[in-house]
Amino acid sequence: MKFIETLEKYFLLIGLSLLPLVFLPIVLSPFEPIKLGFLLFFIGVVIILFSIKTIIKGSVSIFTNNFDFALILLALSYLVSALFITPNKLEAFFNPGTATIILTSTVLFFLLKGYSSEKKTFISALLVSGVVVSIVSLLAMTGTLAKISQLPAFAKIAMFSPFGGKISEVTFLAIIAPLGISLIFSEREIVKKIFWGVSLALISLNLALSIYNILPGKPAAISLPDFTTSWSVAVDTLKVSPFLGIGPGNYLSAFGQFRPISYNATPIWSLKYLFSRSYVFTLITETGLLGLIAIIFLTLQLARVAKSHLTQIKEHPLSLDSGILISMIIAIVLMFILPVNITELAIFALLLAFGVKVRETVFQVPVFATQEKSITTKIPVIIVSLPLILGVIAVYYFSFRSFQAEYKFKKFADALSQNDANKAFTTLTEAININPKVDKYRSNYAQLNLIAAENLTKKKDLSDNDKNTITQLIQAAIAEGKAAVAVNPQRADNWAALASIYQAVMPIAQGADSFAIQTYNQAIALDPINPNLRMSLGGVYYALGRYDDAAKAFELAILAKPDLANTHFNYAIALREKGETQNAIDQLKLVLTLVEKDSNDYNTVKTEIDNLEKKLPVKEAVTTPAGQNESGSLTPPQPAEAPVIKPPLELPEEATPPTQP
Repeated sequence: MKFIETLEKYFLLIGLSLLPLVFLPIVLSPFEPIKLGFLLFFIGVVIILFSIKTIIKGSVSIFTNNFDFALILLALSYLVSALFITPNKLEAFFNPGTATIILTSTVLFFLLKGYSSEKKTFISALLVSGVVVSIVSLLAMTGTLAKISQLPAFAKIAMFSPFGGKISEVTFLAIIAPLGISLIFSEREIVKKIFWGVSLALISLNLALSIYNILPGKPAAISLPDFTTSWSVAVDTLKVSPFLGIGPGNYLSAFGQFRPISYNATPIWSLKYLFSRSYVFTLITETGLLGLIAIIFLTLQLARVAKSHLTQIKEHPLSLDSGILISMIIAIVLMFILPVNITELAIFALLLAFGVKVRETVFQVPVFATQEKSITTKIPVIIVSLPLILGVIAVYYFSFRSFQAEYKFKKFADALSQNDANKAFTTLTEAININPKVDKYRSNYAQLNLIAAENLTKKKDLSDNDKNTITQLIQAAIAEGKAAVAVNPQRADNWAALASIYQAVMPIAQGADSFAIQTYNQAIALDPINPNLRMSLGGVYYALGRYDDAAKAFELAILAKPDLANTHFNYAIALREKGETQNAIDQLKLVLTLVEKDSNDYNTVKTEIDNLEKKLPVKEAVTTPAGQNESGSLTPPQPAEAPVIKPPLELPEEATPPTQP
């Protein structure tokens, strides 16, 4: 029994101490997904050991403290919202696994409470991790890591962090710094005091440099949506789904649908985010009022604990318990102003487990009344423990499949960068077969088929076999685009990707134009202030010669972002085709104020204005500046291409856009 308890302790200790350090370049995101898988493995082992111990002992020890209810409520808010709201359950639990992160942290909290008597050991291991993180980061800043040829390219940059970003590193170091101070003063041996003093000095130095580097204008400057945008997204989500939010792992959909138009006036207007400016806003958006109640209750409980320990802090401000309490307060404050990461949540769970007095309750599991010691006497205990073991096995299986698919997707990305089309097709197909519920796999596979079809249409004298192949490739591209939409129909990007496929095959396939218009409109409904979507829709109308509709689409794009030169430029071209020459010139003159005077774009617009003012034929006005715009950023709408295949291919009924949600 003692051996199993020792194994439990060391698996928890190793898992927590290595969590800040672990990363592997075997997937496209080598940090957070790897850390989640790493923590799941160690906690799963501990749960299995706990179940075995329960079977042997015939009893279960439950440890409780003041934070139990708040954390259970928080975990339930994520679980219920994931099960009933998130369109793609895989995103909620494994990719990126937002709900699993919270559930894992909650389980960790309950497991750690049994080791509150050894809190110093766990905190010491955590400080050692902080020292290693600081050393690695300082070596990166000095350029030492860049000289190690065996390291991957991302580990050689000056701002490299084992967390994948300096913001996450700053939150980690800020939380553990008070623990370092308390360890220095809680040690009696001078050698240990010196060790922790040096450790704290390294952590403090790295913390100071990291904070400096995330300031505006610095190499690792924070790139996050502002609080106004985050608040607006959260509030508007509550209006639609007040109790359970948009669903864990589905923040991107809420951001696209509910970000305010003022966001388009910011320098990062074209960026979309998977999380809010602060964890609390993300929580509200994803889990609604239920999650908000949980975090408020947790904050109030922490405030009560702090108040009750106020006398102790005044008398012993440098004790280990005071350090833990201060770190808890720092952690909860950071949740209100910054995003969180899995390491921060795991450490927060540790602090909550060790921060207050723990009460133990022993529950005896009934056994059959018999004097014989046999397996039959343990059946009730086994029945109690078996679901835990089966649950761990299920989590291991699905998480392994998820990582296996991500590994194949990384291979696909590598093959694509090396222009190896065959390997790209093979590895992406394998990723889809392993995990078909990931929209990015489907969208990329659709694009591969589309590119292959477009390349084949460039052949001279297409044979019947070529036409059949093109038809199959187009159908596969549309099918995969529709599959991506089916995975998450709330995501505007999935509809936009499908619309771009229909738009691309307009010169090849009959009826694709109406499908493109339909799907672009649905994408716009889910991302209403995105000027690029309206530009794309206007481009479809322009290609069809529907200049009135094109002008309206471009005009709405201007309303979404008035300072975007390309929207005014496209609007001017549409006005020109409508015969509204003076209005077109006025728009082009406005474009001149939005582009650099020494740029090709400026010359393009100036030439167009001159052509219109001279009232040259429209055809000449279009063709004159075309060559000058090749290296510019202004992209005028294009007329419809001549049919590549005659007669155009007929799309089957299965190629029609999916039903709108």
